[in-house]
Amino acid sequence: MPLIEIRKRSLSIETVYHEGGPPAATPLRLAAACAVIHNPYAGRYEPDLLPFMAELRSLGTLLATELVEVLGRDKVEVYSKAAIVGVNGELEHGAVWHEAGGWAMREVLGEPKAIVPSAKAVAATGYRLMVPLHYIHAAYVRSHYNSMEIGIQDAPRPDEILFALVMGTGGRVHARLGGLTKDKVSVHDGQR
Repeated sequence: MPLIEIRKRSLSIETVYHEGGPPAATPLRLAAACAVIHNPYAGRYEPDLLPFMAELRSLGTLLATELVEVLGRDKVEVYSKAAIVGVNGELEHGAVWHEAGGWAMREVLGEPKAIVPSAKAVAATGYRLMVPLHYIHAAYVRSHYNSMEIGIQDAPRPDEILFALVMGTGGRVHARLGGLTKDKVSVHDGQR
């Protein structure tokens, strides 16, 4: 029996033209691809989650590919991942997404250097989660620190997990707080 049974998917796109100041020359686009699946371990303790994590790579690739098709691979500058586990599951059921979702985004984007930030929670149906974003090649690029809300009104049900990947085309509109800028990244260690 397969470990991944998708009930539904969603794709959400946000376009930011300005934040009260002048309109951006190029609007910022943020997108979240979500999949709601049955939690194969809901209501019980499973000591070995590695087969689930391995199988989730295909779901990660599906969601990452969808985001790249929507935003354009060469335009993606920020990313993140998230999981909301229904109340009959445990946080570790969402933590499997660290490797599976992160690996998929790196693979589809051509091996960016920065760690993929994440958020996860065990929560009731309809829960909304703020997902942190940062620059894909260097985590300390301050202008690209941002967040996007993810969630689906009827998910996750108690025996489900909502997995999400988030990508965007740039930093915050009107970013002007100094710090490392993307054009000054020189160490190429994923941080600076």
